[in-house]
Amino acid sequence: MMEIKAAVIEKQGEDFVFEQLKLENPKSNEVLIKVVATGVCHTDAVARDMGLSPFPVVLGHEGAGIVEAVGDSVKSVKEGDHVVLSFASCGECENCLAAHPTSCMRFNELNFDGKMEDHTNRIHKHNHAVSTFFGQSSFATYAVVNERNVVQVEKDVDLALLGPLGCGIQTGSGTVLNKLKPEFGSTIAVYGCGAVGLSAIMAAKIAGCKQIIAIDVHENRLALAKELGATDVFNGAKVDAVQEIKKITNGGTNYAVETTGVPPVVRQSLHALKPLGVSAVVGVTPKMEFDVHNDIMAEGKTLMGVIEGDAVPKLFIPKLIDFYKKGLFPFDKLVKFYEFEDINQAFADSKSGAVLKPIVKIS
Repeated sequence: MMEIKAAVIEKQGEDFVFEQLKLENPKSNEVLIKVVATGVCHTDAVARDMGLSPFPVVLGHEGAGIVEAVGDSVKSVKEGDHVVLSFASCGECENCLAAHPTSCMRFNELNFDGKMEDHTNRIHKHNHAVSTFFGQSSFATYAVVNERNVVQVEKDVDLALLGPLGCGIQTGSGTVLNKLKPEFGSTIAVYGCGAVGLSAIMAAKIAGCKQIIAIDVHENRLALAKELGATDVFNGAKVDAVQEIKKITNGGTNYAVETTGVPPVVRQSLHALKPLGVSAVVGVTPKMEFDVHNDIMAEGKTLMGVIEGDAVPKLFIPKLIDFYKKGLFPFDKLVKFYEFEDINQAFADSKSGAVLKPIVKIS
């Protein structure tokens, strides 16, 4: 048992408060990580405001750090290794065994129920359990995670930069490269140019898409989208995006990535597809209605949900880092660093859109 400093959410909707908590030693299949930095993701804000996990909770699920200790059965990493932390999965269900851990049969339980795989807690306050988030709780100086959550990375890239690869950036890029797999010379539209959408745009460029169309309502984001690979950009608040897209693509795009979760924009992502087109929804979207015949079936279109970019993190994250090192995936242009004590400001800046991807430096 060790003492850690953590940013805690005590009750739904409250700000983070810093507390000294107790962290248990890693069990045989677990790893103790000294957290260096962690990304701020919209899912953390949803968990804070909507109660995805039981309170009190230590959020944070885009951690990067250094291995401090390993359990007896851990073989993939050793003390001193640099690692990125990603989502939790069981490793045993049919989807995990088929290389789709993002659709693990126990995904919601392992990432949102607040406990580790063995149904016990690792974080405590005055002998009371504190919930773990995404199997890591990286808004803390140290974290205990299952070996499956841990991705070893090379030491020649700034470790503080790498945390967002574990969720948001993996989601956008993986949706394109792992799930949609667009053919060379195909067309794609990306709705929403936050960190997830811009990651999808960079991935579409890597995949060799002929036309990469970015849609957002902020001109500064559209300018960055153009810099990162978008061939065309539209401000959805100023033009009819569907009409404009169909005009420049001879009838619509082959693919779409919808990151906003805004129902009218989800519909746009479908309406601007060519027949047989595919739209992948990655944003948290509320209840909405479709005209199934006209929106989907009549033109053979597909609307799919994609979680975490359908990635196998231990394989995919090193590929993203390699793309970054070669100058093909400059995700560092999306980030701004904050000190741990400024975590509430980081969340405020993320919500306002002032910053695309805040990263909080822990140590």
